[in-house]
Amino acid sequence: MSRAVGLAVLVAVAFLVTGPTSAGPEKIQFPAKWQSFVLYTTVDRADNKQYRELYASSQAAVDAMKAGRPLPQGTVLVLIPYKAQVDAQGNPVKDAKGRYVKGEQVGVNVMEKRAGFGTEYPADLRNGDWEYAAFSVDGKLNEKANYKGCFQCHKPHEAMDYVISFAALAGGTGKAASGSADVTIAAFAFGPGKLSVATGKPVTWVNNDDSPHQVTVTTGTPTRGPVMTKGQSHSQAFSAPGVYEYTCGLHPSMKGQVEVK
Repeated sequence: MSRAVGLAVLVAVAFLVTGPTSAGPEKIQFPAKWQSFVLYTTVDRADNKQYRELYASSQAAVDAMKAGRPLPQGTVLVLIPYKAQVDAQGNPVKDAKGRYVKGEQVGVNVMEKRAGFGTEYPADLRNGDWEYAAFSVDGKLNEKANYKGCFQCHKPHEAMDYVISFAALAGGTGKAASGSADVTIAAFAFGPGKLSVATGKPVTWVNNDDSPHQVTVTTGTPTRGPVMTKGQSHSQAFSAPGVYEYTCGLHPSMKGQVEVK
C-alpha cells in the first residue's frame, strides 16, 4: 500500500453502483483485530511526516510476498498511519536507529482480496480481486475517500499483485548500486530535482530510502523503471533532446525533471 498510497487506500464512491452486491468499500469489514495480524514492514514518510505500520492477516500472505507470489484469497492487508512526533522546529523526532517515532494514530486503511471482488469494475480500473476501504480509528468507514484514485495508483503494479509494499519483502527488481548517482532518492524526494545531461548519456538514480521507489518517465509514452529497494539503482538514457518529466511510480507526489541537450 502507498500514498496515492503505495498503499494508500483512499477512494471515492461516486463512480460505484449501489446495492449489496455492488463494488465498493462497503464490502470490507473493519478489521477490529488488526493488532493480532502479522506486522511485515514499517515506513517513514518524509513527505507527510507519517510513520506507517503494515500488517497482513496471515503469515502465508507474508511468505507469498517474500517469494514473489500472488497473495492468497482472503488476505487482508492493513496500513496504520501515525503522525510522526516532531520537535520544536517541526522536524520528525528519530529514535536511536534513525527511524521516526510514532505519535497519534490517524486512520486504518485496508485492502482485501477475495474471489469475486472487482468483477463490477471496468478492465482499465480493476485491481484483480482487491477492494479498498479507509476507516477512522474508531472504525467508521470514510465514504468520501478517493477510492478511484487508489485503484488508479495500484493498477500499474499487476506484477506485484497490485500491492505496492510487496517490493519491500520481495527485494525489488533494481540493480545493486555501484559508482556515483546522478540523482539520489532520499526522504521521498529526487535530488537534484532537475538535471541536465547530453543526449544519449545514461542517468542513474540510486534509492537511499527504506521505502521502495520506481522512476516513471511521464513525457511522451510513459516508461517505468524497475522497483528499487534501498541500495538499488536504475539507469536510463534519453535518445532525443527535450525536457522529460518523471515521477515515482509508487509515490506520484514525488516529481523530477531531466533536460536532455
